[in-house]
Amino acid sequence: MHQIQNMEQNNDGGMSQVRHVVLVLSGKGGVGKSTITTELALALRHAGNKVGILDIDLCGPSIPRMLNVGRTDVHQCDSGWVPVYADAEKSLALMSIGFLLEDPDEAVVWRGPKKTALIGQFVSDVAWGELDVLLIDTPPGTSDEHLAVLDNLKKHRLDGAVLVTTPQAVSTGDVRREITFCKKTGVRILGIIENMSGFVCPHCSECSNIFSKGGGEELAKLTGSIFLGSVPLDPLLSTSLEEGKDFMQSFPDSATFSAISSIAQTLLSSLQTS
Repeated sequence: MHQIQNMEQNNDGGMSQVRHVVLVLSGKGGVGKSTITTELALALRHAGNKVGILDIDLCGPSIPRMLNVGRTDVHQCDSGWVPVYADAEKSLALMSIGFLLEDPDEAVVWRGPKKTALIGQFVSDVAWGELDVLLIDTPPGTSDEHLAVLDNLKKHRLDGAVLVTTPQAVSTGDVRREITFCKKTGVRILGIIENMSGFVCPHCSECSNIFSKGGGEELAKLTGSIFLGSVPLDPLLSTSLEEGKDFMQSFPDSATFSAISSIAQTLLSSLQTS
């Protein structure tokens, strides 16, 4: 692990130029939360926004691979760590513990206080510059990492959280607890996304409901939350993520592209009117 140094916060750095901050939450692992975070960021960027991703899933930092950002050294400037950019135009910025590991297979075996300290630095000491939206990809559940993020965001404006679920009752049940967490901590729920909502056949493009369907929408109704939309399980999307390719650029005619774009636009409209 590269040495993590304490840095004095420069008032011109950090999140001072970040317009909107959104948490991406899930009640359980395996629902595709990092996938949704990545694709939302790409959709927002293609819509002309400057976007950042803060990956605080400390034990499973997968977003660098999804964005095809290989091993890179994180540099420092007067106002903190300089984020890693996933594109030449510097319109998609990323910070992840994955950049601080000397070996990508290294396990992060840390107790709570050390995790909390790193998250504090990630929130306060990354020189994001001017961003329209910063998405914060969190671990599953409601753990120390979530509380650390909220504590450190108190001096910044947190717009709210997007909750990711799959259609099955076992997943929506876990998201209910996430909704309770948001209410107890005063976090506004911006909406619920149902991921893996049907399977898109790679041959005929027909969408089959291999899981149950509609759990996310029903949960939104029961809890008075906004249902942002459904994203199908699409082999083209899975391949793009594995190869670190931009799905939103490669498959603009797909139903999955339309679904993600619609969710991103609804989210953006909600942020701009909040």
